[in-house]
Amino acid sequence: MEQVMKKKRSHCRRKFGATWRTLGLAFLVGSAAVTLGCGGGNRPAPPATCDQPCKDGVVLRALRVGMRFAYNFAIQSKPVGMQDEMVPCIPSGNVHIVGDAQSNAMLGTSELNLTYTFTDCVNPAPQNTTPERNYKLTMNGAVTENGTLAMGGPTTSLTLIGTGMGFSGTVYDPPVDYVEMDCEVKANQDGNNMTGMVCGRMAQGFSGF
Repeated sequence: MEQVMKKKRSHCRRKFGATWRTLGLAFLVGSAAVTLGCGGGNRPAPPATCDQPCKDGVVLRALRVGMRFAYNFAIQSKPVGMQDEMVPCIPSGNVHIVGDAQSNAMLGTSELNLTYTFTDCVNPAPQNTTPERNYKLTMNGAVTENGTLAMGGPTTSLTLIGTGMGFSGTVYDPPVDYVEMDCEVKANQDGNNMTGMVCGRMAQGFSGF
C-alpha cells in the first residue's frame, strides 16, 4: 500500500512539474509578445514625404498668401480706381502693385485687374503644426490677378497668371529645398479653394490660407 502511494505522489510531482514548466514557458512567450507589441506601438510614425505636387502646392500657397498680404496692406483701404503701391516684404524685398480695383458696395465685392511684381521678396510662414503650411521662400517675378474678390455674398472667383516667376528656399516641415526659375504659374481661386499649375506641373490644391 505504501509503495502504491509513493508511486502516486511521484506521478503527481512529474505531472504538476511538467504543467508548471509549460505554464512558465507560455508566460515568457506571452510576455515577450506583449513587450514587442507595446514597443512597436510606441514608435512615432515617420513623417510623410512631400512629393512634387505637394511642394508645388506649398509654393502656390506661399504666393497666394504673399499677394493677399500685399493687397490687404496697400489696396484694401484705398479709394477705388487705378492703383500704384509699393509694399515691403518682411523681412526683406518688396511687392509693387499696379492696376485697377473697383468695388460694388451693394454686393460687397471688388473687381480686380492687378499686377503684383515681386522683387527679392522673402516670404516666411509662421511655424505651423500642419507640414504643408510651412515655407520660407524668396520670390521674384510678376503675377496678374483678375476677377471678383468677395467680402460677403457672392463667392470669390479669381484667376492668377504669373510669368518669369522665380522661387528659392524651403517648403514643408521638415524643410525641403525648392528652387525654380523662369516659371509660369496658372491658378484659380474659387471661394476659399485654390487649384493650379506651377512650372507646368499640376500642384496639390488646398483650402484656406
